[in-house]
Amino acid sequence: MRPEVITIEGDLHDAVTVFVKLRPRLFGIAYRVLGSAVEAEDVVQEVWLRWQHTDRAVVVSPAAFLSSATTRLAINVAQSARVRRETYIGPWLPEPIDTSDDPQAGAERAEALELALLLVLEKLPPTERAAYVLREAFDYSYPEIAQILGLSPVNVRKIVSRARKHLTEDQRDSVDAIEHRRLLNAFVTAARQGDVASLEALLTSDAVSLSDGNGMRGAARVPVVGRARVANLSTAHPRFWPTVEAETVEANGRAGVVLYRDGRASTFMTVAATHRGIHQVMWVFNPDKIAALLRSRSREAVYG
Repeated sequence: MRPEVITIEGDLHDAVTVFVKLRPRLFGIAYRVLGSAVEAEDVVQEVWLRWQHTDRAVVVSPAAFLSSATTRLAINVAQSARVRRETYIGPWLPEPIDTSDDPQAGAERAEALELALLLVLEKLPPTERAAYVLREAFDYSYPEIAQILGLSPVNVRKIVSRARKHLTEDQRDSVDAIEHRRLLNAFVTAARQGDVASLEALLTSDAVSLSDGNGMRGAARVPVVGRARVANLSTAHPRFWPTVEAETVEANGRAGVVLYRDGRASTFMTVAATHRGIHQVMWVFNPDKIAALLRSRSREAVYG
């Protein structure tokens, strides 16, 4: 049973004010650790419940308390999510989120936010992932991270250094946002026209296509590797592209495309690229994975 919540009106008002102010940061931490907007929202909601039932009079720093609670909960969820994702059918991709209003998604800087990098983060142990996120995206000091994770500052430095090295090897010196958008637009144009030669010219020799559909019909259940195979796959269904409308959106700080069929959003896709070209094409077919992005865009349409 939870302890009785403090009901002093002024105190609860202050608690709400503090939480609302910090909420973007809390979501940003949880989302980067989990790669799931739905799971991140659940973590933030649980933190809010804990915050209501906390003796806030003894909390020296609300920001530190809430960040710590969020990080620890996210690590716990990540540990159980790893088991669930082992039964996921086909490639698993992070959920895209709308960053048109908040390009950094609540962080000090837009680090560890791109889908391709979140996918690499997923390979790290949850504690290592959290340490990297707190340091690189939110600029927490090593002693602060050590206190949150219950480790020594020396160990935290080693963990962050190890994670940074691992990610640097996989990140491949990504292009900037402007070049990324140009490459994405060129890819979509060539795919719609069935121009395999132009697609191959955009792709690196070791390009890979990942389709997240959790067993949905039409979604490849294994990564498709190689320039020719990725290009052919992207134009393999001649009746696909003429039946969809493409809308460019901003997701995870980069350009993406939402594909609509019969007026309903069915797919999200984006790419990862370096100066050598596009090395990763990501397709999210699972409707549950694009729901958060669509809800955010619907709110923008209503209130924007």
